Amino acid sequence: MKKLRVVFMGTPEFATTILEAIVKSNHDVVGVVTVADKPAGRGQQMRESSIKQFAVAQNIPVLQPEKLKDENFLSELSAFNADIFVVVAFRMLPEVVWKMPALGTFNLHASLLPNYRGAAPINWALINGEKETGVTTFFINENIDTGSILAQEKIGISETMNAGELHDALMHLGAKLTVKTLGEIAEGTIHSLPQDEVLAAQLPHAPKIFKQDCKINWSDSAQVIHNKIRGLSPYPAAWCELKNTIKNQAFSFKIFDTKIIDEQPDSPALKKHNEGILFPCKDSYIAVSELQPEGKRRMTFKEFLAGNNLSDWEIIL
Repeated sequence: MKKLRVVFMGTPEFATTILEAIVKSNHDVVGVVTVADKPAGRGQQMRESSIKQFAVAQNIPVLQPEKLKDENFLSELSAFNADIFVVVAFRMLPEVVWKMPALGTFNLHASLLPNYRGAAPINWALINGEKETGVTTFFINENIDTGSILAQEKIGISETMNAGELHDALMHLGAKLTVKTLGEIAEGTIHSLPQDEVLAAQLPHAPKIFKQDCKINWSDSAQVIHNKIRGLSPYPAAWCELKNTIKNQAFSFKIFDTKIIDEQPDSPALKKHNEGILFPCKDSYIAVSELQPEGKRRMTFKEFLAGNNLSDWEIIL
């Protein structure tokens, strides 16, 4: 197999696993592009991206441009003399960057494109109750997630799988697909398929998720609520508000783990159950087994009940 010179662009852990797979393959990662170091945490210490930490450990040169059209950055990027760029969970690239390598630039996306174009495909697939999803490699063009598809792999989604679990499954599946795609490009056996824009307009998208998108509406069906909670667990986490009737004060609660209890609610009150705290929904109950009260750590429902009287709390719709 021909050995390609690869520049990798990415930031989070998801991308690091893909980079590691490429490093272990036959191809030569000649450079890495990632975000600039940023202050984080209480002490505001400078924090390096997961990608940078891995690249430094592997003695791979790292570029951290503030602006992707900066002349110095473009000069350094060109000097790598890469055959191809691989992009995973990074920024939108200007044309001057993605057109630079002779074999083009491809991206790995955590959905079966053209389904779930956008920033949060893993979350939205679960929120919408999909039974399967997958990963796609595609050539980058001037628009986000619209380039010609190179390869795809599917994965089933169980009723209990949450966003964290699906993230990890797609991360490892994506690593294999990326290496496979590189191999086929190197051998000249890759076939690209343009995305159907008419079809894409009718399919679900995956826009960035904001705090208000994560709020639970307890008047929805139990299935809709369960899907939303697992689709946002563990991060950014679905949330609701409960009123403490003793303190006459509202508190926000993050909800992480739930199960549908097929029983018609007979009152708006919270109830104890061996599966968790029962929250009444439109058609049945949701049993919450893990939660995080405002200002507290994440805990099991038993830990919460050990220090709280459930009758002192009521749902704020």
